[in-house]
Amino acid sequence: MRAYERLLDYVKYDTTSDENAPEGRFPSTESQLVLADHLAAEMEQLGFQNVRRDSFGYVYGFLPSNCGTKQPVIGLIAHMDTSSAACGAGIKPRIVKNYDGGEIVLNEGKNVVLRPEDSPCLKECLGMDLIVTDGTTLLGADDKAGIAEILTAAEILNRRNIPHGPIAVAITPDEEIGRGTNHFNLEKFGADFAYTVDGGKLGELEYENFNAASAVLIVHGIATHPGDAKNRMKNAVLLGIEFNALLPPAETPEHTEGYEGFFHLLRFEGCEERAELHYIVRDHDRKKFEARKAALRRVADYLNEKYGAGTFELQLKDQYFNMKPVISRHMEIVERAERAMRACGVEPTAVPIRGGTDGAMLSCMGLPCPNLSTGGFNFHSRFEFIPVQAMDKMADILVELVRAEE
Repeated sequence: MRAYERLLDYVKYDTTSDENAPEGRFPSTESQLVLADHLAAEMEQLGFQNVRRDSFGYVYGFLPSNCGTKQPVIGLIAHMDTSSAACGAGIKPRIVKNYDGGEIVLNEGKNVVLRPEDSPCLKECLGMDLIVTDGTTLLGADDKAGIAEILTAAEILNRRNIPHGPIAVAITPDEEIGRGTNHFNLEKFGADFAYTVDGGKLGELEYENFNAASAVLIVHGIATHPGDAKNRMKNAVLLGIEFNALLPPAETPEHTEGYEGFFHLLRFEGCEERAELHYIVRDHDRKKFEARKAALRRVADYLNEKYGAGTFELQLKDQYFNMKPVISRHMEIVERAERAMRACGVEPTAVPIRGGTDGAMLSCMGLPCPNLSTGGFNFHSRFEFIPVQAMDKMADILVELVRAEE
């Protein structure tokens, strides 16, 4: 079975994770367990040993070495959940054969069109077969494509009897909401180092990412009848607007790129009496990251002094950290991935992740874990797509990655 065929099977399962689920519920949605059981059964059919789906929804499996030389235990990891940024239920994928460079009508009735001017990455896919959505849901290649590529590589290894060392595979839940490693069993996983297969464009190789925090600002106002509100009302909505206006206006996602960090206002809701502002804070540089959190505290303190203690309640929570300090001590695993890509005719490109992966958390937990491409584009979107040929190539790259070295 080819990787794209597995992807078309996996996207039938709605595995959207829920960031609003209580921390004690894991995984955040029970539907992830349904795909987890399906994947565990498939891994057993592919010859994995010690396959287990634990109570948290993680799926683990092990391919023993088939060569006579001592090799490291290499881990391969992907996640099964999909983002809530677009609907993940009722996905209806189709394949656009031999893409010619023009517009792709995803949904004629709803006038949803994938246009080259909106997605310049399409020009890199001329002549390829593109798996697209019907314009009403995401596709789920993030990261079901990674799962498909890993299991297809395992099938190729077995079918062709390619010499390899021990391989540990893990499929994780709830990565999209930052909880993917909360119950990851490093000891049982047993890898010396690992790779997440959770990136985008074919050939991208990532070993540095944002430091990340979430921030929730609760504004406590005073509501009165507007007819006699003078010098009495404290409108929490307007106070929230004032807070946001004191942050650097150009340091938002739409004005930054590369290594530039940002403050991102995700959600703002409320009334005169109470308002909530939800932010994420990101920066590659740890000192700048800490300075961003300090800036939020400073603005809250300033406004509390202006409007009264307790008016602004700021809750900050670290989410994950940059993996680069860990990976920089193990660059041989990056070089191994680069060799695998070049052996398959793909030139590797190291890029900083403007986000995070399970690999970032696992690296900080002691398991060096850079991130590899899946070949997909426009993740978390109704315009998500992935070339069939890119998935085939990634499966081949994974085979080369774990091939026994002398």
